[in-house]
Amino acid sequence: MAEERMIIKDEVQEVKTRFISFKANHQRFDLALIHSNRYQGKTLIIDLGGNRFTVMNKEEAAKNGNLEHAFNLNEVRAEELRKFLVEVLD
Repeated sequence: MAEERMIIKDEVQEVKTRFISFKANHQRFDLALIHSNRYQGKTLIIDLGGNRFTVMNKEEAAKNGNLEHAFNLNEVRAEELRKFLVEVLD
């Protein structure tokens, strides 16, 4: 017997994706930065190596604690990622 599904939302959007890898002092980061109208000016940031993601803007990335929580990083590694994201996020 077929399982019934209730689809809540199904949409297709054009997105801009930037794949970028960089080596910081303590860790390599492999990221996908996805820009879409869906996130109200924020960017979907996917850590491809760590299998984690978050949606945030430059101001949120700059705030201490956000990257540590989203990507399960210690303070040193989060600061390396923070410096990079503040430079590349719109």
